[in-house]
Amino acid sequence: MIDLESHYGELLDILKKDLEGEVIHLAIVLGSGLGKFPETIKIVKTWDGDNLPNYPRSTVEGHSGKLILGDIEGKKCLVFQGRFHFYEGYQVHETIVPSIITKYLGIPYLLLTNAAGGVNLDFEPGDLMLCTSFLGFGIKPELDQVMKIAQLEDRNNFLKTPDPDFNDIIIWSALEEKVHLKEGVYWYNKGPTYETPAEIRMVDKFGVSAVGMSTVAEAYWASANGVKVSCISCITNYAAGLSPHKLSHEDVTIAAKLVENKFNRLVRRIAAYFE
Repeated sequence: MIDLESHYGELLDILKKDLEGEVIHLAIVLGSGLGKFPETIKIVKTWDGDNLPNYPRSTVEGHSGKLILGDIEGKKCLVFQGRFHFYEGYQVHETIVPSIITKYLGIPYLLLTNAAGGVNLDFEPGDLMLCTSFLGFGIKPELDQVMKIAQLEDRNNFLKTPDPDFNDIIIWSALEEKVHLKEGVYWYNKGPTYETPAEIRMVDKFGVSAVGMSTVAEAYWASANGVKVSCISCITNYAAGLSPHKLSHEDVTIAAKLVENKFNRLVRRIAAYFE
């Protein structure tokens, strides 16, 4: 198993030095199409991922790879403008870099966001979904590269992800902002291809509401290492077989624009909650 603290030690030391003991309440990972959130907050400091040692380089359109220290009504948050995926050719320890940084900087809460395909026919593009659970094949064999056996065998590390109390904060924040927030189960697909119609019919029978190619490894690792994790999915398209149109990343980014206003308001409200 890779020694993450040692492997990313230089990166962590740079961030700790630059932050000078700054107390950060929340870390936020922005998924596809959601990268404009920092434009709505006061930016305190920005790091270009290209200039940070061992920080992966995102190859997905709309994932700038920047880290941003932001201020929301006096509450500090660390924003990751994009993430890293298995389908880009990265190893599991590289896909969870935002979680590693969150843990070793002592940030107590991590909000993951993503673009997802809707499986539940009550969902439509432009909906926001609070994740209540995660499912997917082959997750544990991937996580054994970065998690101890005891962590993998502790069912609580999986049952408490997403964190119920954090989810309650998000629900209350949505009510305060009058943002309609749906709830459902997120299915993880490693990629790089979209799911087939047959796979969508299968996961629908499992009670899955949305599907995507990220988030789950980040969430489980962070939760197992003491970080409270939650996730909001932006439903950007109907999953394969539920729409006559061919799926594309362009559709994902276009649909994400539909939710920009309510997504930004909701995340700002969530960040302002913490003390």
